[in-house]
Amino acid sequence: MSVLEDFETGVSSSFFGEISRLGHEQVVLCHDEATGLRAIIAIHNTVLGPALGGTRMWQYASDQEALTDVLRLSRGMTYKAAISGLHLGGGKAVIIGDATKQKNEAYLRRFGRFVQSLYGRYITAEDVNMKTSDMVHIAEETKFVTGLPEWMGGSGDPSPVTAYGTYVGMKAAAKKAFGSDDLSGKRVAVQGVGQVGMYLVGHLRKEGAEVFITDINEGKLELVSKEHGAHVVGMDEIYDLDMDIYAPCALGATLNDDTISRLKCQVVAGAANNQLLDERKHGYDLIDRGIVYAPDFVINAGGLMNVASEQRGQVNKDATMAQAEGIYGTTLAILNRAEEEGINSQEAAIMLAEDRIASIAKVKQSYLPN
Repeated sequence: MSVLEDFETGVSSSFFGEISRLGHEQVVLCHDEATGLRAIIAIHNTVLGPALGGTRMWQYASDQEALTDVLRLSRGMTYKAAISGLHLGGGKAVIIGDATKQKNEAYLRRFGRFVQSLYGRYITAEDVNMKTSDMVHIAEETKFVTGLPEWMGGSGDPSPVTAYGTYVGMKAAAKKAFGSDDLSGKRVAVQGVGQVGMYLVGHLRKEGAEVFITDINEGKLELVSKEHGAHVVGMDEIYDLDMDIYAPCALGATLNDDTISRLKCQVVAGAANNQLLDERKHGYDLIDRGIVYAPDFVINAGGLMNVASEQRGQVNKDATMAQAEGIYGTTLAILNRAEEEGINSQEAAIMLAEDRIASIAKVKQSYLPN
């Protein structure tokens, strides 16, 4: 039986079609019977450098859903690195399974061996349901891993930098929508209070914003609400709130035909990846409703900046936070360009990223020995 046939028919029948449509260079299906590991590593583009992107562990409804997720996420990493001025390409990995039941040392080390087999074309880091401690196990089998603890010389948890970049990007979008980037008194709905969402709530409350939060984890909701004085609302209720800013900080595709028509806000700016279910259609739907959208891969790039410093061997928290501060100017420039050219902000951001990739591709036409 072939590797593709080991996965569901839905994956094998559309496998190369999806890869071709999104322009990926390489997709690796990983399977290990002994540990039960099933994973997909997607390398989208390596023109600017090795593909760096986190590993997400999730109990996907189907293998097709996992494939779609990893392809979209890795493409987003390409644009995130390009628009942030980093010398990195875009990649991502997803592990298909229940992190609360299946994840252990052997499982993670086996995944590390798959990462090592790519000899540096892909460099991993943590993402949803993966922690810094998990990277330690993976690092037993590969040197191509970032997000290691600071005691090991790593950059540690990237969440604070991701949250800060999202926060300054939100302020830039507020400047565009309201004429001022002052968030005091603004009503902000944060969907998802994991590590990034929690730190973002802290920044917002410190500035004096009124914050509403929701999450599938009731314990986390209670903790963040108590610590920061945020109002807890229902998972579905959040789309109908009378708010100034909606901040998606959980999984993607929360901006779709159903939710956009319900939003009562002037700004969407959050840390989640792939927030637009359909980049073109829903990007213009937001414009039609008078909503300023801060492209996700632009404002959530702080985490990538954090692990990129580790990959370069130049870990410096102050320098990384200063780099994340630049997300404000990048976001504002993209929003202005989108308005001037009559396109949605997601398209404007992608164009800027692709322009950089295309220009560097010309430099790399001539082979230089390593």
